[in-house]
This record gives sequence, C-alpha cells and structure tokens, in this order.
Amino acid sequence: MSEKIFSRASGRDAKANDFVMADVDYAMAHDGTSILAVRAFRQMEVKNVWNPNKIVIPFDHLVPANSDTTAALQKDIRGWIHEQGIKNFYDIGNGICHQVLPENGFAMPGKLIVGADSHSCTYGAFGAFGTGVGATDMAEIFASGRLWFKVPESIKITTNGKLGKHVYAKDLTLNIIGTVGASGATYKAVEFYGSAIEDLSMSGRMTLSNMAIEMGAKAGIVPPDKTTFDFLEGKAVEDFEPVFADEDAEYVKEYEIDASSLEPQIAKPHEVDNVCGVSEVVGTKVDQVFIGTCTNGRLEDLEAAAAVLKGEEVAVRTIIIPASKRIMKEAVENGTISTLLDAGATFATPGCGPCLGGHMGVIAEGEVCISTANRNFRGRMGKGGYIYLASPATAAASAITGEITDPREI
Repeated sequence: MSEKIFSRASGRDAKANDFVMADVDYAMAHDGTSILAVRAFRQMEVKNVWNPNKIVIPFDHLVPANSDTTAALQKDIRGWIHEQGIKNFYDIGNGICHQVLPENGFAMPGKLIVGADSHSCTYGAFGAFGTGVGATDMAEIFASGRLWFKVPESIKITTNGKLGKHVYAKDLTLNIIGTVGASGATYKAVEFYGSAIEDLSMSGRMTLSNMAIEMGAKAGIVPPDKTTFDFLEGKAVEDFEPVFADEDAEYVKEYEIDASSLEPQIAKPHEVDNVCGVSEVVGTKVDQVFIGTCTNGRLEDLEAAAAVLKGEEVAVRTIIIPASKRIMKEAVENGTISTLLDAGATFATPGCGPCLGGHMGVIAEGEVCISTANRNFRGRMGKGGYIYLASPATAAASAITGEITDPREI
C-alpha cells in the first residue's frame, strides 16, 4: 500500500527503499511543534505557505496555556496563522490533533498526510500513509508542499478471532507491540489484516495505528473498507482514491496473532513493549488513573470506562480528558459524563494534558499512574513516576480499587 501511495505522490513508480520527492496532501503541526516549524520557515525567508488550505494547526499540547512563556508563543503562532490565511486552525478546547484531523475529514484513504508529531501514524487507520517528521522538515513542507522520503519496506500483521469480554483494541495493540518489539518494525510500514481488525470500529483502528510508532514503524495502515467509507461519508474534505496491496505483495516479515486468546494487557514501566497480561500485575498500587489521549480519548473509550464505573466510586484521583470537544459534547448528551462524574472522576479541557508531562495531571516522584496513553517512558508524566499502560476499562476498574484490577472481575 505504501508503494502505491508514494507512486501517486511522487509521480513515479516507487518501490521499497527508493528515495522519492513526494507531494504532501495535508500537513499538520500543533502548538508544540508549529513554533519550531514557523521559526525555521521564517529563517528560509519564504513569504507565503504553499497552500493555506492544506495546512492544519490544532492547539492541543499545552492548552490552556500553562505559563506566560507558553501564552506568548501561542500568541505569536496565532498571528502567523492569520497572516498566512490558514483557515484550518483549531484553537484551545477543540481537541487533540490526531482526533481533530479525522473528525474534520482530512484523513482519507490513499493520501499522504504528514504531521510534526510522531503519532501522526494515526491517520493510517483510514488507509492513508500518515507519518511524523521534525519541525524543520515541516517548515520545508509549509514552504513547498513537498518532502523527500525513503519508501519503507512493509510488514504484514494478520489478527483473527474475536476479542473477549473487556478486551479491546488497546489490549490487542499492546499485545502486538509486545510481540514485535519496540524496534521490531523500525522504518517499516505495518499493514494490519484479519477478521479481528475488520471487526474494529474506526476508533479501535485509530488506537491500533496510533501506536505503530511504538514498535518503530514509519506508518501503520489498515486497508479501507465499508467502516472507513461510512465514517467519511459527508465528512471527507475532497475526493479520494483508496489503494490496496496486490495479492502477491511482498513483505519483509509476517506475523499472525490470535485475538480470542487475549486477556486484558498491560505495558509495565518503562518500555511500551514490556507487555504482560493483567493477571501478572493485579494488585499493584496506583496513585492516579488517567483516561484520554489520542490513543484512547474517544467516545467509545469513555463509554467503556463508564460501563465499569457505573454505580461505583473511585478510590484514587481519576482524570478524564476527552480527545475532542465533539466527543465531550456527545458524552454529555448520552449521559456518559454524568456517570463518570458521579463516580468521582475529574474532567479537563480536551487536549493532551498530562500525557507528555505538560500539565493537568503530572505525577510526583515515586507515584504510579495507570494510563490509557501510548507511552510509559521514564519521566514521561513526571520525574520519577511509574506509568502502566492499559485500556480504558482496565484503567476504570483500577480506579475503583486503587490497584491494578482485571475489569472482568468488576
């Protein structure tokens, strides 16, 4: 699939390991990276961006601003956005970049979508080639709409079987990363196949593709199907042409995973591929529960947490941050947020929050947080803290008991 996308984007027959100059369909930078990208853009002495309608800038990482320095930088970028005529600007409260783009129809099959953020691989859930680049590379895209790429080799992961009770896309994703390893797919494009993948909602597929970078992948792509097309109906900002791998496509490696055998999964500190079944860590004391992020802050994630917490009361501080304003509104309208508030959870502005150790839930030295985020590196959410990654259901179950708990026991 990657070779076909890069062939279209570069105007030549692109094969794995080729270097190509490719036209980018959509480019994204958030408040954290747009600052550096704009700085480099100005140093290039380019007056205008290549296409203001192809650039998307959401403010999500440190919102609302956590300091006067952050506020001043955000003010500067708002001025540049206005100066350049960029209409696709989503200011504070709209949500996380990797949720905002798909919600507004920018993630489409067959497209090359580049973001100044490593989790831009999320867009592969829609059959696109989504990938992250550094801020200076993004400045080059802002200026010319093009960038060089090495076309990646591809890995095929086939997952069949039905996920069990309280086993979700996050559990499947963690198991895949534990199987492949943190560097097992470095600079590869991972393609996901099988009945278990086809059964996933778009939210579940976004969870899967979002964490492809955690095994080193350049992209994580789910072939588009009816689920994809139904999501994009009336939403896609332009026409698109899906691409699919040929039946005889060659992969450098293939994996087969049985989804029906999985119990809820946990990634233990301090590596994402340090994965085990929840039964191995049940009883581990936690100080904080965090449900949200671009990995698991969508409506079905909040609903899964609410199903576990309904009629219960949290025993530790529990922070919930919806991935977007739209999700928050839907969760208000269907009663999900009332259920979570009644259980004692705390809500914050849609955005990234404590995931990157920014604000609204940073943990202290020695504290343990069970989180639905995508990374558990040392110092990620606060110096000296310990992060366990899990699904929203497992996180919610752990909030009730104050220790890591199997949601199937609630």
